[in-house]
Amino acid sequence: MPLPRPAPGTLRWWVIGTIGVSIGVAGAIWFGLSATLGLPSFQTVGYKVVDDQSVRVTFSVHSPDGAAVTCTVQALARDFSTVGTLDVPVPASADADSQLTVTLRTTTRAVTGEVRTCT
Repeated sequence: MPLPRPAPGTLRWWVIGTIGVSIGVAGAIWFGLSATLGLPSFQTVGYKVVDDQSVRVTFSVHSPDGAAVTCTVQALARDFSTVGTLDVPVPASADADSQLTVTLRTTTRAVTGEVRTCT
């Protein structure tokens, strides 16, 4: 079954629309890549609630160029409120990957600990 042809006189608009959508997709991909390339990535490996006043968080950081990074680690209560926060400096190293374990002091009992951001 052959594909239907566009109505006479509309082929030009189909070509312009296809080119426009292609440029838009290419622009979105370029913007997404330029906004994330070279930035550190992080992952919370695990946490342990030590007692009512502290939580231990283990996390890994990948810095593409091995530069120094500062990560903000937070402890959350049952209602998702922040009950503790700590800025952790990750020193520069030849290895791009680092794994750290930190203990956060909390105001009340935490139910989880996680890395919020790394810059």
